[in-house]
Amino acid sequence: MSVSLLTVCRAASTSPGPGIRPRPRPRPTQAEVAKRVKELRELVQEIISVSMSTGPRGAMRAVQAAEAVFGVGRDYLLNWQRNSVQEEPQIVLRKLFERLGATYIKLGQFIASSPTLFPEEYVLEFQKCLDRTDPVAWETIRRTLEADLQMPVDDVFLSIDPVPLACASVAQVHSAVLRGSNKEVVIKVLKPGVEDILTADLSAIYIFSKILEFIQPELARTSISAIVGDIRASMLEEVDFVKEAAHIQQFSSYLDKSGLRRVATCPYVYKQFSSRRVLTMERLHGVPLTDLQSIRSISNANPETTLIAALNTWFGSVLACETFHADVHAGNLLVLRDGRIGFIDFGIVGKISPITFTAVQALLTSTAVGDFVTMAKALATMGVTDTAVDIQAFARDLEKLFREMEQLDSQVVVTPGGRGQAGAASIALDDAKVNRVLLQLIRVGEVHGIRFPREFGLLLKQLLYFDRYTRILAPQLSVLRDDRINFRDLQSRVGSA
Repeated sequence: MSVSLLTVCRAASTSPGPGIRPRPRPRPTQAEVAKRVKELRELVQEIISVSMSTGPRGAMRAVQAAEAVFGVGRDYLLNWQRNSVQEEPQIVLRKLFERLGATYIKLGQFIASSPTLFPEEYVLEFQKCLDRTDPVAWETIRRTLEADLQMPVDDVFLSIDPVPLACASVAQVHSAVLRGSNKEVVIKVLKPGVEDILTADLSAIYIFSKILEFIQPELARTSISAIVGDIRASMLEEVDFVKEAAHIQQFSSYLDKSGLRRVATCPYVYKQFSSRRVLTMERLHGVPLTDLQSIRSISNANPETTLIAALNTWFGSVLACETFHADVHAGNLLVLRDGRIGFIDFGIVGKISPITFTAVQALLTSTAVGDFVTMAKALATMGVTDTAVDIQAFARDLEKLFREMEQLDSQVVVTPGGRGQAGAASIALDDAKVNRVLLQLIRVGEVHGIRFPREFGLLLKQLLYFDRYTRILAPQLSVLRDDRINFRDLQSRVGSA
């Protein structure tokens, strides 16, 4: 439903305006009719197959969706009646997603993080999509734990805090202590029924996208069902904690092979106490990378050295691992008491092709020397285009954009302390500004007929995060020229390990 609507919104800008009659289509040939009948049979078979996989939950979810649509529609009409103002469709859709919860909140976050796929107004609006839900009662979580661990929780854990550390639409996290070892851990538990809801919702969205492509064949050229299929696979993977555990283990192995364990770490996963719905991990105690005052209070780590360690570790993982951490906001990068960087929350990961990585390398190198022609060539090679690209014109537009990016400054926020002492200092990073830079780059590409893959947007967003951190933690640091940051050396060390 949702992604299809977004595609229609994008297509609307090229549709005939009011009062303009669409051009009549020629009568189809017998061969074309036969082809469409065959496609219809295949579509029906696929719909039946996907629908059968949803079970009774599909019908129940349809009722919940109808209630949510009615509620949002009622509010929309009342607001229009009272204020004579119609809300923009992206606002209405965001409110609907929040009411539907679970799948649609995750889908909203996917939209917000995919400016290469969705219209700008939707990307910006869905940054406001709130992933705040009430926690599931502890006794319900306890039953999930005991069902998956196949033993009483008291046999595994010495203690568990029934009040969650964090709670989102699909899972919640509890702190605990392991029995026997007294190790502090965190337990991430999938909320009951969430997986069924995700399957039912995503299957319905996929079916709708296939129907829409059949009814309106020109939409097939936008690969809408393929996009929905990718979203479906990605989101179902996010709620499979066996896969998240594998991502953590892969990153951990990379740290050992590359010799970076002395400067960075990630949680140890207790596989014997984990499953598809339960993930038990070592608890890392630290402070966010951007909390300057707290870094100084818990560690003797130099902020610049810490940043270099984080950057080398993350960028090296992009080269060495099958997946990379695709959510390196400050809350997921912790400075530990021993000065190391702790990478947490591997729920969102990205995969990058060699073509995209080569383009990103060229992007970084050309940015350092101001060679926008080389940058334009690299981006044109990576993107999908149906027309020849005017490299010189593209380069001029890129230069203008990057000049504007230099004005994108982070802020240091200092909370006054007592007795004339400075208080806590932290970095204020505006996610909206970071996303606007991404959108501007994508818009420049679209002007020149280039469509970038989603993986490029994910990767570039993480680089923009690190760029913000650099400007505050180490403003004199030249990332591409500093000998302490050597991406090629990292690649060769990992490859030979």
